[in-house]
Amino acid sequence: MRYSFSGHESFHCKSLWLKKGYDFICNKKHFADTDSVVELGVGKNMVSAIRYWLKAFSLTKEDTLTDLAEYIFSTNTGRDPFCEDIATLWVLHYNLVKSQVASICQLVFIDFQRERREFDKVQLLSFIKRKCSVPEQKNVYNENTVSKDINVFLHSYIEPNDLKQLERYSALLINLGLMREIEKGVYRFQEIDTDSIPDVVILYALCDIKGEDKLLSFDKIQELSLLFCIPIASFLDKVRHIAEVYSDYITYSDNSGIRNIYFKDNIESIHLLDMYYNHEI
Repeated sequence: MRYSFSGHESFHCKSLWLKKGYDFICNKKHFADTDSVVELGVGKNMVSAIRYWLKAFSLTKEDTLTDLAEYIFSTNTGRDPFCEDIATLWVLHYNLVKSQVASICQLVFIDFQRERREFDKVQLLSFIKRKCSVPEQKNVYNENTVSKDINVFLHSYIEPNDLKQLERYSALLINLGLMREIEKGVYRFQEIDTDSIPDVVILYALCDIKGEDKLLSFDKIQELSLLFCIPIASFLDKVRHIAEVYSDYITYSDNSGIRNIYFKDNIESIHLLDMYYNHEI
């Protein structure tokens, strides 16, 4: 997959944009319509940004709403239309990284985090330039475009230190606490306590990332630990716990250091979340 570092018009995703975009599509509106600015109540560039973020969070495909969008945002049956539950934010974060529409998210959380826990923008820019230096990414890298993308990424996840930047508090995912600015221009990935993520969200991610396979390898497990910023040892403890609690769905094995998760049935990952939203746990 070729990387992409544009499409958001330099706007991070604001907290109500996904619901606004969902309702817009439900009302049979189209982003290319001349009245889309009026219908959405935002500027022209923001219209494009809302369209982009819906796709990036796996809520649309070719401007058609996905099952995930209906599951979360439906007016009548949506589990959390206004994204008030932390579990919803974790699910959206997982899908944002997994979709790879916003390439920077997977590059930073999965690849870059393997190399360093603390970084500045210059180091991240250099890393992305290196990742784009292979033949299959020819002509993808543009320093100005990538620099703007880095800013949007940081604004999406890091709570501002300056109260004058009130607009940045509207960012959808900052409450996850995945990163913070430790000094001016220097950022750090934060280690997330496994108790702060509902077990079912991890189970959903494990099931979803496996695709059609019955077996999930350690490499995939490690990717998820990076995606959620949980140290691998703690993440494996979490997986063991989940395998015990949800033994009807998965088993976990560790034979001579070879770690795998086996899925007992073909599970529709999104419906696992019912156990959380229905308060069955």
